[in-house]
Amino acid sequence: MFTSWRCRPTSALGAVFHTFKTTGFRNASSRHSDEYIRRFIEENTEVVGGQSLTPEIRLRLFTPNCRFWKERPELWPFSDPYWAIYWPGGKLSRGRYLLDNPQECRGKAVLDLGSGCGASSIVAKACGAEYVTANDIDAVAGLVTTMNSELNYQEPPVCLADDLINTDPKSFDLMLLGDMFYDETLATSLHAWLDLCIKTHGTKVLIGDPGRAAFEAHTIHRHLQHLAQYELPESVQKENYGLTYSSVWRYCPKL
Repeated sequence: MFTSWRCRPTSALGAVFHTFKTTGFRNASSRHSDEYIRRFIEENTEVVGGQSLTPEIRLRLFTPNCRFWKERPELWPFSDPYWAIYWPGGKLSRGRYLLDNPQECRGKAVLDLGSGCGASSIVAKACGAEYVTANDIDAVAGLVTTMNSELNYQEPPVCLADDLINTDPKSFDLMLLGDMFYDETLATSLHAWLDLCIKTHGTKVLIGDPGRAAFEAHTIHRHLQHLAQYELPESVQKENYGLTYSSVWRYCPKL
C-alpha cells in the first residue's frame, strides 16, 4: 500500500519523505508539461464530494478505487502527493468552519499556507474572500488547486510554490493552515514566522488539527483559542489511525 506519504504526521516518516523528495524521479514535475501532469492526475484520482465534512465542494483525491492507493510509491513520478488526501485538520475541519462562518473570509485577503489540493482556497473564495493565495512548495499541488478550482466553477487563486516560512511576511488579513505540526523543526520555524506575520500586519491565523500528539505538546498550544470541533467521518477516522475529532483554533500570541 502507498503508505509512505499517507502517514505524514509521524516524525519518523518525515525522514522518509525527505529522502523521496531529494531523489531524481521525485522532481519529475519540472520535466513534464502542465498538460501531461493534468492528464496523469485525471487518470489517477477520483472526484470526491458528498462523503466529507464539506459536501459543498468537489475535489480530485486518491480513493481506494485509484491505482496509487495500493501501488508501490516509487512508481509515482512526482513529489509525494500530500495534496491527494483530504487531511482531517487543515482541510476538513477548517473548511467546515469557514463554510459555517463565511464572515471570516468575506472581503479579505487570504493566504492558504500548505494549500495541498486547494480545498481551503476554494472554500475561502466561496465565502467571499476578495483575494486568495494558495501556497504549497509542491508545484504539482498548485496545478491540482487550479484543476479543483475549475471543478468547482471558480477562477483559480494565485498559486505560489515558494517556501514562505521565514521570509518577510506579506500583508494578509487571514492565514489558514493545518496539519503542519508533525515535525518539530518545521513547527518551531512556523511558530516564529506566524508571530512575525501577526506583529507586522495583524494577520488573523486559523489552525486546523485533529489533536495529534506533536501539536498538542507544542508550545503554540498555550496561545490558542478553541473555535470549533467536528466529528470526522468514519472513513477519515480509519485513514488517520483512529482520530475521531478535529478542531479549529485561532492563534492569539501575546506579542
